[in-house]
Amino acid sequence: MEAAARFALSASAAIKLLRRVRETGSTAPAQIGGYRKPLLAGQEEFLRELTAGRKRITLAEIRAALIERGVAPVSLMTIWSMLKRIN
Repeated sequence: MEAAARFALSASAAIKLLRRVRETGSTAPAQIGGYRKPLLAGQEEFLRELTAGRKRITLAEIRAALIERGVAPVSLMTIWSMLKRIN
């Protein structure tokens, strides 16, 4: 790959760039980042009710209640972040 050497790119980077040009017609980089919907979106009201009823409920107890409700297990940090967002 003469072009890779000329522009001080690795062969891998040159191949990826050519693939991007073939697929999109542009050398512009792909979008990085963006908005991601919270994992517990839709559970806000349940969390409010759960925490209003018990002031000293633990994050582990909240996670157990979510699992019992059919919500896929999430980390304690995810629960904490959602509680911070809704309160």
